[in-house]
Amino acid sequence: MASNKQEIHYLKDYRPSIYGINTIEMWIDFKPEDMSVRTRVSIEPAKGTPANAPLQLDGEELELVSLKVNGATLASDEYEVNGKGLLVKTPPASAFELESVVRIKPEKNTQLMGLYRSNGIWTTQCEAEGFRRITFMLDRPDIMATYRVHLEADRNEAPVLLSNGNLVESGDAGGGRHFAIWEDPHPKPTYLFAVVAGRLEHISDSFTTASGRKVDLAIYCEPGKTGRCGYAMDALKRSMKWDEERFEREYDLDVFNIVAVSDFNIGAMENKGLNIFNDKYILADAQSATDFDYYNIERIVAHEYFHNWTGNRITCRDWFQLCLKEGLTVYRDQEFTSDVRSRAVKRIEDARSLRAGQFPEDAGPLAHPARPDNYAKIDNFYTATVYNKGAEIVRMLATLLGREEFKAGIDLYFERFDGRAATIEDWMGVFEESSGRDLSHFFKWYTQAGTPEVGATGMWNEAAQTYILALTQHTDPTPGQLEKEALYIPLKFGLVGPNGQDMAYESVSGARVIDDVIILDAPSCELLFTGVSARPVLSLLRGFSAPVKLENTQSEKDELFLAQHDTDPFNRWQASQGFATSMMAKAAGGKGLIAPAQLDGLGDALRECLTSSTLDDAFKALVLALPDEGAISQAIGSNIDPEVVHFVRREVLQEISTRLSGELNEAYEGLRNPNPATQNLEEVHHRALRNQVLNLLVAGNTAHADELAANQYYGADNMTERMGALGAIVMRWGEGAEKHLAHFHDTFGQNTLVRDKWLGLMARAPDKNCLDRVRKIYTDKDFARTNPNRIYALIGSFVRGNVAQFTRADGAGFEFAAKVTKEIDPINPHVSANIMGAFGQWRKWETNRRHKAQEIMKDLLTQKQISDELRDILTRSLAE
Repeated sequence: MASNKQEIHYLKDYRPSIYGINTIEMWIDFKPEDMSVRTRVSIEPAKGTPANAPLQLDGEELELVSLKVNGATLASDEYEVNGKGLLVKTPPASAFELESVVRIKPEKNTQLMGLYRSNGIWTTQCEAEGFRRITFMLDRPDIMATYRVHLEADRNEAPVLLSNGNLVESGDAGGGRHFAIWEDPHPKPTYLFAVVAGRLEHISDSFTTASGRKVDLAIYCEPGKTGRCGYAMDALKRSMKWDEERFEREYDLDVFNIVAVSDFNIGAMENKGLNIFNDKYILADAQSATDFDYYNIERIVAHEYFHNWTGNRITCRDWFQLCLKEGLTVYRDQEFTSDVRSRAVKRIEDARSLRAGQFPEDAGPLAHPARPDNYAKIDNFYTATVYNKGAEIVRMLATLLGREEFKAGIDLYFERFDGRAATIEDWMGVFEESSGRDLSHFFKWYTQAGTPEVGATGMWNEAAQTYILALTQHTDPTPGQLEKEALYIPLKFGLVGPNGQDMAYESVSGARVIDDVIILDAPSCELLFTGVSARPVLSLLRGFSAPVKLENTQSEKDELFLAQHDTDPFNRWQASQGFATSMMAKAAGGKGLIAPAQLDGLGDALRECLTSSTLDDAFKALVLALPDEGAISQAIGSNIDPEVVHFVRREVLQEISTRLSGELNEAYEGLRNPNPATQNLEEVHHRALRNQVLNLLVAGNTAHADELAANQYYGADNMTERMGALGAIVMRWGEGAEKHLAHFHDTFGQNTLVRDKWLGLMARAPDKNCLDRVRKIYTDKDFARTNPNRIYALIGSFVRGNVAQFTRADGAGFEFAAKVTKEIDPINPHVSANIMGAFGQWRKWETNRRHKAQEIMKDLLTQKQISDELRDILTRSLAE
């Protein structure tokens, strides 16, 4: 717990460390209670460091046992344990060895940061600042050292001892104990350090690199779970192969280990050679995992592996540069998924995810640039802006430069900064050098917060055969950035003719246009297209070529035309989504009623998609999934009543279901598959469409649809179809919902990851008794409050996935979330801060809800003992 005053860190204050560390050797003695950690580091003053300048090491919750410099024990007046860690007052003027012994208490480490023990397994999580909870150290990413790690434990209690790098020695230590020594020859920062010790089982495989080296692969998990690790292993091997072929990056150690644990704050961690995963992103079989689970396993295994080059071998100089490793690696994992699955579907999914998570972040009190210029707690900046918007910035750069120039730049980046800690300036500099272009304007994407809104107005002149397109851009003020500059925006486009095909034109002037990409780099511009023989319908922002909002100025007729004819998959999807969003937002925002003709038009567009013989099943499923409540709320913008939004969407779903009843029933029957479920991509897409068709049928609120859903639920041979049916029933709160939920819990509840699915459904149920059920589950003595997965499955699903009930007009949802936050904060600040982040849109809600949410947050902020992480979220959320 922390004091009321927060320390703010500023990018402008960055200074290189006055001391460097070359090698780190550690001895970790695993024991059930207090553990000792002995560390020996070689330290060297940086050039220009004054002789005997004090050395401040980071440290938290450590008990210092002894301290030596060059083998001599320091007297108590030669050092000081202070609020930041350990101060060595007068170290030697030249290179020296510092050896410390500390005691730590992993059993009591409920924050799951540093070294902790859970379910009998010792595990580490060091990013961003967890290493300082293991031993005293210069715990910053620009300090890179090689490691030699000695591990010792009771052989029965911890038969498996793992760390980074290669295993160089292991054996018996006497007294029923054993040891293992690991060496990592590649310099790395402290945040990439990892150890795991415990009773684990594993599967093994191997991968032969492009140069012919054999790499031993292993995935470790808790006993009895190895049968669900196979897909993750396959994903790992495919990731390694893809990175060699696409980016020419080869793995560099003799072994690559993954460990899956059930108590973990985040999804996964890319520690060099020893990735540690939340087991929900490793374990899968058809009876426990949905197709979406398999997709996430593939994606996240790839992401963490790709970090070996973009994050590990090249790391970030300081935490302000976090998007350098995360944005780039997200881009790489998105490209991998696009190549191994469907590029069109993946692009829609990524855009939808960005809009759902990052756009609201940009529009709220927690807005910040992809590279922030200040922070109080860096753990609160692992955000959609850093990750997802960071990836979009890389994608725009690739679009602007073209495939060859982008590859030349990234190759130079790998060559120049291998083994170093880099900055965004370094990253952009290699592309300027390799391409010969001035990218200083583009750089503003990294430093300016907010989502640009692009306006587009077109006019066709039949007599002159010309088309004039006027474009504008503006970005609303964000905290700390009231004035905004025009950004460098690549807008892919097409002019769609009456026959649904892209039209040719003779010439274009008024702005740069390169390969059907308009460069909008000013507040406004006007383009003149000549030789346009018929009235075109503008298709702008194809492929979601920039993370911007488009001001909707198209007629409903043109939107519905694009929904049926646009050759760009993203914009075809976007056209129907935009039409539906605008229609529902106006109704929910009190700006008009929904006309039957609008519902007919939307129904026709969806019917055209559903019955098409050329469109992919997964694409159809995405089109049929109408905009969610979050998208509708964003379109309303302010004075939002989430309950009204929920009601309007529910009614529209019912109307569309009624209009498409015949086609939906026919499609559902035609999508039956009698064969056992596999991860064959065609089958995956088939199931996605069948579930979405069923969801729309159930939305029609008919007994026949409820019967179809119940039959699918009880007859399914896989979790995808089972959850698809149960989810449709629960989200409509249809006939028998409680009975089916009880059956699911009783049948599958012994599997904790499947039980989390049940928790999520219970928390997202839209009926008025949802909060009572959630409260009852949370207060049950068997509910594991120390496990992040359980909290996120129940509380996270409630506050983020059931906004109508979370923001109830009586304030009960807010009060419950605050109660949970207070109780979780002393256990795990990372989790409590995550819960409170759900209040980020409070200023967008109507007056009553705004007032209640504000009072709840103010009350929390006055509590005497809250964590720095929670205080940071509250302070920024309430700031004027």
